[in-house]
Amino acid sequence: MTKKILAYIDHFHGKAQPSSWESLGLAAVITKDLGGETAALILGEGVNELAETAFQYGADQVLLADSPILKNFRPEPLADMVAQAVKDYQPDLVIFPTTSRGRTLAGMTAVDLDTGVMVDVIGLDWAGGEISATRPIYGGKLLAKLTCGTSPQIITLRTRAFDKPEPDSSRSGSVTTLDVGLDGAGVATSIASHQDKGGGVSLSDANVIVSGGRGVALNPALEPPADLDDEAAEIWKAEQGFALVQGLADVLGAAVGASRAAVDAKYIEYDHQVGQTGKVVSPDLYIACGISGAIQHLAGMRSSKVIVAINKDSDAPIFNFARFGLVGDMHAILPPLTSALKEYLAG
Repeated sequence: MTKKILAYIDHFHGKAQPSSWESLGLAAVITKDLGGETAALILGEGVNELAETAFQYGADQVLLADSPILKNFRPEPLADMVAQAVKDYQPDLVIFPTTSRGRTLAGMTAVDLDTGVMVDVIGLDWAGGEISATRPIYGGKLLAKLTCGTSPQIITLRTRAFDKPEPDSSRSGSVTTLDVGLDGAGVATSIASHQDKGGGVSLSDANVIVSGGRGVALNPALEPPADLDDEAAEIWKAEQGFALVQGLADVLGAAVGASRAAVDAKYIEYDHQVGQTGKVVSPDLYIACGISGAIQHLAGMRSSKVIVAINKDSDAPIFNFARFGLVGDMHAILPPLTSALKEYLAG
């Protein structure tokens, strides 16, 4: 049973998210097994080069719209274009990466097309030509197997749940240019400016993540400045603790994460939050420093390949999910650990 699969390529100003190539690679594997065609959908400004890359990662065809109207991520024009592209291409399956932009467009597209969407998928079965998806539920304690009775099927893939294929520079295909059919006046949302924070490793795509929780502020050896009130003093101590987390992350080339408790306490910005109400991550290595292991946090990182927990409470729930555990004060453990790893990695 042949299949046509459309993979949406999520990018930021022309730089594709690695999870987009994971989605496209999976689509190519399915169509190779079942017969059919894999197409990549690329929308934006200055995105022509992404078409060549899409062929390398498995696309047979690229549906491309390159327009200044699509420069910034604005859901209204993009969702309309995705829905129209799906209507024209008539795929059996549409795959989005589980990024903030991918989730938004997947939901809006499903509404526009009056079809279902299966989100945060970590497994896909296409035996016999019928596609079913597996996703974690109840904070990852159970796995649900889902099928969609409407067409086209729409899914979002969890980042790093599927392997990113090796690019094949010998591959090529056809490019179909899409008619944008919009002008700026027809879009309700406008973006006046954008400030790129820059620096650091992307949390969603990181191979290694070092995260901090409320424990980052619990260093009894630190004496905050006398002119700070209690809340400011706590945040000051947390900043010193996160400096240790950042130091280890720098040595490992890792991203810095945080628990919701640390974010709610204003220790660090929400962009770093891992968990049910933050980012869901699946790195090769996840190091949890001063994190107790609330179910909301575990829901966002328990699929990590290796979890290392550092906590002075030996009964902390995080140890039940860690392959390796260090019972002790993170403030005493991280400096020598960072130093030893730096020396070892330097050769």
